[in-house]
Amino acid sequence: MTETPDEFPGFPGYETLGEIYCVSFVRHLSPEEVLRRFGVDENTMEEVALDELDERSVESMRDDAAGYIGAAKVGDWAVVIEPGGWKIAVDSDIYTRVSRGTEVVSVCRHDYAEDTFAYIVDGAPVVRFDPIFPAERSGGDPDRFVREMHEVGLDPDHGIEGPGIEYPMERSFALASRITGLPFSPDMLDLRFLGAEPLDE
Repeated sequence: MTETPDEFPGFPGYETLGEIYCVSFVRHLSPEEVLRRFGVDENTMEEVALDELDERSVESMRDDAAGYIGAAKVGDWAVVIEPGGWKIAVDSDIYTRVSRGTEVVSVCRHDYAEDTFAYIVDGAPVVRFDPIFPAERSGGDPDRFVREMHEVGLDPDHGIEGPGIEYPMERSFALASRITGLPFSPDMLDLRFLGAEPLDE
């Protein structure tokens, strides 16, 4: 990946998560509650470091989803990482449960499908788009973050035509930072996550 511009640092450690991952932020829920809502084998819950999440997920990878996920508390939010996964951003069964009574901001990279930025409140997508084509937004209020999108270089009028958007994932993380109010500092690399294996569906 080309060097990231300093003004748009991604979530610390995201570069190591590979071709498919989802980093989500769930407001006012504990890591334990987020994992339970996601649907994990509670017998596998244990504390792990950020770099261990990816290793565990690779070891137990499913056909098309993360084999291991983790959540950590940061301020008013739980940070949830799905290495090799995408479900909180895209799977309605999952995001409906996880976002019940609260809000979720999700940044998902998927090199074999499409990337996704999603803002979901109480089970309903409010804003959703592919960061490469931010003009193609959906959701109940797709213009909710137009000003913030402009600020991070995700032109809300940028469609398929014209030059591509550089650093779409980094800009998506910058948008997530503005919405959540969380500064993505290097200290986050030291977070301890509650990790677990998702249940088979």
